[in-house]
Amino acid sequence: MLSYKYDYALEVVDYNADKIQALLEYSVIRENGPFLELDDQYLHFFEQILEVNEEINVSYIQENLESIRQNIIYYLKENNENRKYSYLRAIKSSLRKTGVIAIRNVVDLKRNIDNTFKNEPNYKVKKVKLEHLDVKRSDISVLVDMTEKLVSDEEEQTFFKVAIDEELQQVILRLKLQLNECRHNLIEIQHQIIEFLNQLKYQSGLVEKIRQLKYLKDQFELKSKTNIIKVLQADNALTFEPKPTYPLKLSIEQLQNDSQLLTIVRKVASRMRSGVRIKQQLAENSLEEYLEADTQEVVQVNLEEVKNSFLAGSNNLFDFLQSYDFGAPLSFEECLTVYCQLISQFDLQFDLTEQYQTRQEIEYLLIYPKAT
Repeated sequence: MLSYKYDYALEVVDYNADKIQALLEYSVIRENGPFLELDDQYLHFFEQILEVNEEINVSYIQENLESIRQNIIYYLKENNENRKYSYLRAIKSSLRKTGVIAIRNVVDLKRNIDNTFKNEPNYKVKKVKLEHLDVKRSDISVLVDMTEKLVSDEEEQTFFKVAIDEELQQVILRLKLQLNECRHNLIEIQHQIIEFLNQLKYQSGLVEKIRQLKYLKDQFELKSKTNIIKVLQADNALTFEPKPTYPLKLSIEQLQNDSQLLTIVRKVASRMRSGVRIKQQLAENSLEEYLEADTQEVVQVNLEEVKNSFLAGSNNLFDFLQSYDFGAPLSFEECLTVYCQLISQFDLQFDLTEQYQTRQEIEYLLIYPKAT
């Protein structure tokens, strides 16, 4: 449902707030926070008139079929000619409505499928919507078959033999043509849904492969864990070819006969031989302060080397780190970080005890080298 902000609606009615208030009082529109929305009854009316329904409702066809069956029973049991004619007229009206509603549902279904595939940004939601619309397509197909079975003398044979007249015959003929058109369109819609779902599956697989390649590239493992170099070397796509250049060679005969062209060439040649270069202007302000290099030293701990030194000793891990020479002084918090990193990466090579100690209000586990 479309919603408009109150300020925008006020601009549409030339800033006449009384018009908006009148529409609110007559329940033509309703207020939803800072937005104004069209009432559901009017929205449904305009959708029916303009044939732009967003929801596919197959219950209308089912209701018309039930109405036709009930009126046929009334017609066969009625003895009064006037009332029998009223039942027959209701049957004709329901048959007309059934054909129109069936075609409208097929048109709405096709439009919703196109809009879902083109405008829905979420892949999972798009897939579920298309599958739901495919169920709607199946329901419409079943109702079309039921309607055709009803008017093809397979059901209610007595009624169509007794009550048939020229108008009813024309209504049934037109209804069959409409049902046949719906059936062909439903077959095309089924193929379209299958094609869209296959495209979604292919696009999803392609995106997943691109994500995997990007992850490997970010981890600097693209060349070592894939054969991308071999694949690119074997690919002779035009996009990998160098861009060709085509030098322009003037005709000697044209140069001899066209004096204006020869004059232009001589001017260009004189400029190239002159050796004059355009001197670029220097910036007015000094940029030396922007060229100063600010360096920052970052201590990088080789965890593999620390682990090997720890396994060669017998002290617990936390005390070992306090006395280990990292090449630069580390704070207590930095030693604690190295302690956690070693446990997370090499826990299988350590002997994790159930004993704890506390230092600077930090409780830590006593960890020793695992005996080999």
